Amino acid sequence: METTGRTGHPLPYDIYRQAIERETLHFAELAKGADPATAVPSCPDWTLTELTQHVGALQRWFCTLLTRLVQEPPRSRDVELGLPERVEEYADWVVAGVPDVAAVLRATDPQAAMWAWGEDQHARFWARRMLFETLVHRVDAERAVGQESDVDPVLAADGVDEFLVNLPYAGLFAPAVTKLHGNGETIAFRCADSAGGTDEEWRVRLDPDGFRLLPGARADAAPSEATATVRGQAADLLLLLYGRRSYQETAFDVSGQATVLDRWFTHTAF
Repeated sequence: METTGRTGHPLPYDIYRQAIERETLHFAELAKGADPATAVPSCPDWTLTELTQHVGALQRWFCTLLTRLVQEPPRSRDVELGLPERVEEYADWVVAGVPDVAAVLRATDPQAAMWAWGEDQHARFWARRMLFETLVHRVDAERAVGQESDVDPVLAADGVDEFLVNLPYAGLFAPAVTKLHGNGETIAFRCADSAGGTDEEWRVRLDPDGFRLLPGARADAAPSEATATVRGQAADLLLLLYGRRSYQETAFDVSGQATVLDRWFTHTAF
């Protein structure tokens, strides 16, 4: 797949380092103040207990990969978690891992070559991935406890880019992605956050042999040039791509063929 070469993406590495700590502490605060048995509607069959364990475990696994600068896919995801016996202590356990995460990210050269499941085969991939994994699950926790979510539009736009750049490589854990095909249809995802400096557009093309993110899409291109277009705030687009929203909601301005959008979201849900 050709690289998109997008101006402004990825963000500077230090932004990821700082945002990971901020998002992790925010997530832990939400988890600590709620009943661990609270259901998480956006993660079916999970409670806050499972969600909190997932966030803490995944961060520790990513840190292990970064520390070792692994050069090939790991055979196991098992790491020493030190998980507390009481689920009421899981939030504090997540917080306890923050200094280690920060230390690993500070000590790691973001340009260091290493294995990653996505497009970018450098250590910076994992910092970017860790941020959006944590940020989206922070929103999941907020929804579970009935709180409104606020996502920085610049981070959200970068999250949209990160998702679309890496999605073609996600078949390892999202097999439906490998069955996403078409006959040249294009889908445009367009940010409406012009005031926040994130007036951007991403275009994907569905071909008989798969799909790809097209480089160099223009934000001022006419919507009619795409088979289907979804326009919304960057935060809403991010949550849409992650299956936390529906393109049929009033938050989105949609044009074009709904059947193409349905095909996209059916195959990219994970």
